[in-house]
Amino acid sequence: MDARVADAQGQVLALVNAQRAAHGCGALTGSAQLNQLAESYSTEMAVEGFFSHTDPAGRTPWDRARAMGITDLGGENIAMGQPTPQAVMTAWMNSPRHRANILNCAYHSLGVGVYYAGGGPWWTEDFGT
Repeated sequence: MDARVADAQGQVLALVNAQRAAHGCGALTGSAQLNQLAESYSTEMAVEGFFSHTDPAGRTPWDRARAMGITDLGGENIAMGQPTPQAVMTAWMNSPRHRANILNCAYHSLGVGVYYAGGGPWWTEDFGT
């Protein structure tokens, strides 16, 4: 894995956990399996040229998770174009639906995916229950 991607994953996890702590939720644990799910989806959006929670084949986040053997997906956040982990977190926290996922105290794990390329980067957060 690209060191820049690993660094971004760690930064997003830390920023998410700081927001959760400030709002009375427990910290999320990083999940290698959810990282793989999020990373593959960020890549898919970038390479195939779309931006949606539903991919061109009609698969939802839960469909993609089940295909990877993940049965505890709680929610997904996506974003495109924010250049840094802080910028994408600011965007997500300013969006009621994304903020709700970040601050959902029922979630316990997190996977982060980022794909760097022109027009991006593409970001995905996948939350585990």
